[in-house]
Amino acid sequence: MLLSRPARALAVTLFAALLGALIPASAAHAESRTVQGGRLDWGIKSSFQSYVTGPIAQGGWGLTGGASTVGGSRFRFHSAQGSYDPGTGAFEAAFAGGVHFTGHRTADGANELDLTISRPRIRVRAGHGTLYADVASKAKGSGRVSVSAGVPLATLDLGGVDMRGGGSPLSLTGVPATLTARGATAFAGYYPAGTPLDPVGLTVDVEERKRAAPTTRPATAPPTGPSPTASSTGGILRAAVDWGVRRTFREYVTGSIAQGAWTLADGAQDGGALFRFPDGKGTYDAGRGSLDAAFEGSVRFTGAHLDLTLGKVTVRVADGTGTLSADVTSAGKTRRAVPLVTFTARDLTPKNGLAAVTEAPATLTEGGAQAFGGMYRAGTAMDPVSLAVAVDAEAPLPPLPDLGGDAKPAPSATATAPKTPAASAATAATETSATGTHLAIGGGALLVAVLAVLVVLAAVRRRRTGTPTD
Repeated sequence: MLLSRPARALAVTLFAALLGALIPASAAHAESRTVQGGRLDWGIKSSFQSYVTGPIAQGGWGLTGGASTVGGSRFRFHSAQGSYDPGTGAFEAAFAGGVHFTGHRTADGANELDLTISRPRIRVRAGHGTLYADVASKAKGSGRVSVSAGVPLATLDLGGVDMRGGGSPLSLTGVPATLTARGATAFAGYYPAGTPLDPVGLTVDVEERKRAAPTTRPATAPPTGPSPTASSTGGILRAAVDWGVRRTFREYVTGSIAQGAWTLADGAQDGGALFRFPDGKGTYDAGRGSLDAAFEGSVRFTGAHLDLTLGKVTVRVADGTGTLSADVTSAGKTRRAVPLVTFTARDLTPKNGLAAVTEAPATLTEGGAQAFGGMYRAGTAMDPVSLAVAVDAEAPLPPLPDLGGDAKPAPSATATAPKTPAASAATAATETSATGTHLAIGGGALLVAVLAVLVVLAAVRRRRTGTPTD
């Protein structure tokens, strides 16, 4: 039986009132939040990697800007910066680092294949995603070199993924990527538009935007004298040494053979492509360019038939040469102060309060070869060494790449992106956010509202038809 006009008006009014009470203003007008820190994992195209390093191209690839590797064939780009709107799902984040591919070496030493992809950026709007990157490439055949910034390299299939209501960290995994027409051109013509690329994964930290505090002039002027500095010969104010051991060793540890991992302890930090051993203590002579310092932190590599710990790292620099040593623990035995690598350190003169050696090529020593169980011979090139010594109290040490927080399983009350075959289990949010909680609760509360309206409608109907209420 149809309801009378007054009954219908009552039902609509009640439903609107309940619905308005259940949807808070913050959900409709969620403020954009800052993306600060995180990483993007992407192999670009694994078959292209195989082609570059294979018997035809006979080339290789190198990492730039602090990029690293993860797993067997993925590159890790770091230090995400951008924004995220949990209300609309709009997301944008730029990452640091790059990969340089070379191959097809000619008689004059040039490379016919020369491609660099760097500074990737992810942009999501209204459920559509795009991966941009800076690309420098040498065209196949003509050899013409082109450099382009912000090329829309790939489209991202986010079908079925709801980006709204996420918290922090925000994570997407296994998102399918497809080469665009402009990407095909920038990719030097090796693949046509529409070619599937490797899937994309990312994890970023999300912070609420903080309003700037009003500036106030201090009651007393700060001191204007010079900052305290370390004497030309004496104690170190702050120091750190960065070393990744060896990229292929890290890949071996986490790869299909060793199936292992590494663990940091005692203050060591993970910079993706390197490990930082901080809190250097010792002596430094600016005049002679010499250093004798001990650092905190240790790294332990474990896997099949592998258990190796490097700790109590020391660095000595004299006469333009540096030696990095460490205590080496393997098979339950510890060897103290083993010299692992040597590196060039010709100039330790302070600049802007910082004496530094940046990415100095490092060579494995005989003791280092023994420490790695004969896996590498003495003289093998290892990862470069970076050293920073602050001689001014206000001089900052170089920052590490920012990999962001680790994603965790999302709690049931948090809004999460649905898992679909197209998005290969893309997920959003691992900590309950205000907007996400509202969205998660909204479904149940809306059901209550609907039931309430149905009760009202039933009561009106019974009143009109004379149906008994008990």
